[in-house]
Amino acid sequence: MGVLPAPTSAAQLKREQILQGAWQIFLQNGYEGTSMDRVAAAAGVSKITIYKHFQDKEGVFTALIEQVTAERFQLVFGDFAFDEPPAIALRKLAKKLLDILAIDDEYIAFLRLLIGESGRFPGLAQLFIKALPQKVWTLLSQYVAAHPELPSPHPEATARIFVGALISYVMTQKVLHGEAIAPIHQDILIASLVKTIVGHADSTNDMAEQNYDAAMFNGYG
Repeated sequence: MGVLPAPTSAAQLKREQILQGAWQIFLQNGYEGTSMDRVAAAAGVSKITIYKHFQDKEGVFTALIEQVTAERFQLVFGDFAFDEPPAIALRKLAKKLLDILAIDDEYIAFLRLLIGESGRFPGLAQLFIKALPQKVWTLLSQYVAAHPELPSPHPEATARIFVGALISYVMTQKVLHGEAIAPIHQDILIASLVKTIVGHADSTNDMAEQNYDAAMFNGYG
């Protein structure tokens, strides 16, 4: 079940009020542990009001997934420069993504929630994949395809490798609390990842990249 048709501006404010309350309740109690009564209490509305905007609990959670992923996508990729050389564009993108997630505790909690509920509610996890990772793969695939100087026989595979390395970092360091036992500085990861993807394709920036990489490894190695 999904979200009902697009609301009016007045109704949009009430809808946002419901989602703000629901966000906290889902993070605190998980999907299965969240009831519409709890959502109504947290949002300061009646259950009847909730059902005017959403068909059921799944509809509320679906709207949250769509809202949260759209906000993060815009925050990270809104100013992505397709015309920048890969060594620069990919480094800036990776740093921006990891810098944002390093301080976004609620989003990390949301990822834990989504993973924890994915076994019982695979459809919700699949909605997340479509709403964020799949959009990222598509955008980066287009970028890679637009830069034939990259040593990539398959743009989508390259995009998935790049994103996968960043997801792995977020998962092991943040979501699964691995920073204390398996630390790696994000700048070292980014430098190695970009060098792996780009190779020597961007020769005009190669010396600057080498100097940057050396500084990172000397500072954090």
